[in-house]
Amino acid sequence: MHTLVVALNPSVDVEWHVPHVNWEEKNVLESERRWPGGKGVNVARWLKHLGGKPRLLLPLGGTTGAEMQRGLRRERIPIRTIPLRGTTRANVIVTTRAQGQLRFNPPGPTLSAADWRRVKAAVRDELHGAALMVLSGSLPRGVPVSAYRELMALADRAGVRVFLDCDGESFRDAVRARPLLVKPNEHELEGFCGRRLKGENALRRAAGALSEITGGWVLLSRGRAGALLLHSKDGTILHAAAPRSKARNTVGAGDAMLSAVAGEVVAGSTPVSWLRAGIAAGTALTRCAAGILPERSLIRKIAAAIKVSGSMGGSFRGKQG
Repeated sequence: MHTLVVALNPSVDVEWHVPHVNWEEKNVLESERRWPGGKGVNVARWLKHLGGKPRLLLPLGGTTGAEMQRGLRRERIPIRTIPLRGTTRANVIVTTRAQGQLRFNPPGPTLSAADWRRVKAAVRDELHGAALMVLSGSLPRGVPVSAYRELMALADRAGVRVFLDCDGESFRDAVRARPLLVKPNEHELEGFCGRRLKGENALRRAAGALSEITGGWVLLSRGRAGALLLHSKDGTILHAAAPRSKARNTVGAGDAMLSAVAGEVVAGSTPVSWLRAGIAAGTALTRCAAGILPERSLIRKIAAAIKVSGSMGGSFRGKQG
């Protein structure tokens, strides 16, 4: 069975290398790289890399959309496209030697009402035979705020579980459809709560409250601090720190984490294994240049060093990995 990944607002990612940024002056590029990107596309690339069976559904248009299609076909990722009149966006990442990274994400094309109907019809069709659906990334202009909730209703009718990774109004609306797992980072969780969350206890309480709303799992990604995985109803709360590592790049680290957890869920592993695999994938990504997938042997090595602590709930008691 495949994992259906829906990427409603994909992008070609473009990385510009410069020694440093000269504000209000000319900046000369040392190099440029381009690859298929955007959150949902990152998830599909990682799932394939980790040995999973993704099927990627995405609207594409213009020359950038054609470039995206060629790149995904080279990577042999099964795709289904919804043709658009508008042009697929290109996100720009400016990587400096000492100043870190700057990221510029345009809003992308506008989908018409007819485009959105075609997307929903394609999702309904692709849900047949799916073990899991992943909804990841921002919504394109033209679709309703309820777009993810509408797609989750289709998945519910098909008996397919859903992972959700978005933020803002679309996230607040979609959690009402009770996805199996949501993956906010700290900033996104604060946005959902509408307040600053200071300290471990505040983060745990907020994640627990979110789990109460969804009735499912919350995977809180915390960058260098690792991640927290909990399920309020089940009573599971697990946490693990990320191994110390000098970050070369952070673009897509959350997507790597989500993909690894999705693969473990489809494989029937325990939550301990979900968390360990997710942190290992995210950490391994930070050691590579943007858009480059790390060797699987590196991911396994990192995973072996991760210590997961916390408590397991009734559904998984005695099944720790």
